Amino acid sequence: MPNKLQPDGRARHPDPRANEGRDIHRVIGALNSPIRREILALIWDREVPAGDIAAAFAVTKPTISQHLAVLRGAGLVTTTVAGTSRRYRARQAVLRGLHAALGDSSKWMNADDLPERALSDAYTKPVVVAIADVETDQTTTFTAFTDPGIYSRWLGVPVTIEDGHFACTLEWGTHVRGRYEIVCPPELIVMHWDFEDDNVPVPGGEMTGYLRVQALDQGTHVEVHQLVDTAAQAEFMEAAWTLVLGRLKAGVVAASDPGRAMNPRTVRAKRRSSA
Repeated sequence: MPNKLQPDGRARHPDPRANEGRDIHRVIGALNSPIRREILALIWDREVPAGDIAAAFAVTKPTISQHLAVLRGAGLVTTTVAGTSRRYRARQAVLRGLHAALGDSSKWMNADDLPERALSDAYTKPVVVAIADVETDQTTTFTAFTDPGIYSRWLGVPVTIEDGHFACTLEWGTHVRGRYEIVCPPELIVMHWDFEDDNVPVPGGEMTGYLRVQALDQGTHVEVHQLVDTAAQAEFMEAAWTLVLGRLKAGVVAASDPGRAMNPRTVRAKRRSSA
């Protein structure tokens, strides 16, 4: 479709609201560059000729042209053509809510005089993030955490899951138990869990973890967000979840194939650190 013309005969692009659904990944990719963010700040509320944009930066004109092409491709700017000149302006409809990230330091400042804040409490907890990419598809990978037979095969020890409650005993004697609070196939599991092990230097207490299963072009990305309270707990959780996801990555393909035999792990003593 040809570009519409302004009353003075100059070409212009269609209404910037027409492509609000443009691929978010392209937008994020375009905003990864500090120079492109600065360009957007420069043209946020006014049309600026390409030459003036190039003059504002200590890089070559061809480099600025490349950055402008990326912004156009992501749908972040409008372009007005007048003869041989191009003028650019940020598409505020797309960038609404992102403007603060372009240089407004007041974004993260709280408003004053909010008496309601005294009526509630808030606190911040650290999070351990464990990740692994596996070869199985999203549905198969999600099932590996909800089917006790498959779970037992790749973890290497018997796992029970009944009415949302799960339990297992690892080969060195640690008893793990918990419940799935939220199960949203094939993407999300929210769990509360605890363990019993006199040798673990972390106090007991129910913990919350978030397990996300995201489809990739090939395979699946698994990510765990585990809330923790202390540095010692964080260190333990890093080791615990990398173990679990490591076993998943190594064994989920075979475990999901009922025709393949898998040997359970041998019972052993837990290693202790020397005093």
